[in-house]
Amino acid sequence: MSARPDAAAILAETKSRRLRARIYQLIGVLLVVAIAGGVFFWRSKSSKAKGVRYLTAVAQVGDLKETVTATGTLKGLDSVDVGAQISGKITKINVDFNDQVKVGQVLAEIDTAQMQSRVDQSKAQVSAADASLVLAKATQAQTKAQYQRALDLSQKGLISSKDLDSAKADADRASASITSATAQAALARASLKDVQTQLSYAVIRSPIDGIVLSRLVEPGQTVAASMSAPILFTLARDLTQLRLYVDVDEADVGKVKEGQSANFLVDAWNGHGFSSKVVSVHNLPTTGQSVVTYQAVLSVDNSERLLRPGMTATATVTTDERKGVLLVPNAALRFSPPASAKGSAAGGIPFLGGGMPGGTRTGGGGAARPRGAKKVITAADAQGLVYLLEQGRPKRTVVEIAGTDGERTEIKSGLNAGAQVITEIDQRKVE
Repeated sequence: MSARPDAAAILAETKSRRLRARIYQLIGVLLVVAIAGGVFFWRSKSSKAKGVRYLTAVAQVGDLKETVTATGTLKGLDSVDVGAQISGKITKINVDFNDQVKVGQVLAEIDTAQMQSRVDQSKAQVSAADASLVLAKATQAQTKAQYQRALDLSQKGLISSKDLDSAKADADRASASITSATAQAALARASLKDVQTQLSYAVIRSPIDGIVLSRLVEPGQTVAASMSAPILFTLARDLTQLRLYVDVDEADVGKVKEGQSANFLVDAWNGHGFSSKVVSVHNLPTTGQSVVTYQAVLSVDNSERLLRPGMTATATVTTDERKGVLLVPNAALRFSPPASAKGSAAGGIPFLGGGMPGGTRTGGGGAARPRGAKKVITAADAQGLVYLLEQGRPKRTVVEIAGTDGERTEIKSGLNAGAQVITEIDQRKVE
């Protein structure tokens, strides 16, 4: 009777031990799972923190305006330099800077005392020449009458042939004297006309209707015109119409044509844009320090009189404009993923055609080609390379590109609207 309780106690204790062992096993399994989960979560978070994040932009349909930028100088329309054709002292100046002048208006006067004496001398020479001509005519009439009488006497046998020949010679010399006196009189009159013309040059007159841009002389100053005409004034026909002369790079000159619209800025009016239009593009090149440029002329309406000749301007010529085209930022064409990035595209793959339209130099912006460097045009210039973001990884995509405005580039094929193109790495997410 006493052995049964002992067996029951032993059995109960055995069951209790087995239960505790199972509990310990369950706790151990839970601990292992918790530790494994913690390690996985920590590794996942660490890997996610160390992963590369990208900034993207959406390929959108919009309008594109291609431009060419060039700098130049404003000049007046039909500017004229007015000089002195004779030497002398300036006795009078009638105009100053910014004065409006008319054709024929007297601008300045030169001392005429010396020139007037030459005119008086020439007039005296004309009078002397006229008197010589009158004397020659009288002598001719006398010798002609003497020769006629000698001829009559010779026919009657009253004078010798020698006397007849002498009378004829006197008549011929008198006729020759008239020719000489006539020529001397004409020469004297020509000389008088010349000095009178020179005298008229002492009065400096305006050749055009316009405005005085500069006055380079003062009253009392002596000008010397022996070698070349000294410039006294610079006139402009009309400052309400100006010309802008800009130097266009040889890489861009093929895009610039007559009739294209443009706008420009000057330092004097910061932020104020002025409109203009291309009038002509010169064919004569200008070469300096291995840089070749061509001069383009733009017409400028200056009705508000805000602009002045000589101002330096930066012009932007609109060479092409297209509406409703697919556009991506230029940064997307310059982007290349790091070598550690995994995906459908290997990192560090170079761009086709430099990744920008027409190579690395564009009319409106983008990476600039070093001046003087010659670009070799290839078929790859119409191609570009972008990376799409798919499942967090970059995907290499080759596209056909066209023009650019310096910030965005037109995609002709290889990409759809709404595509997420990578523009750069988000540095804030990278440890």
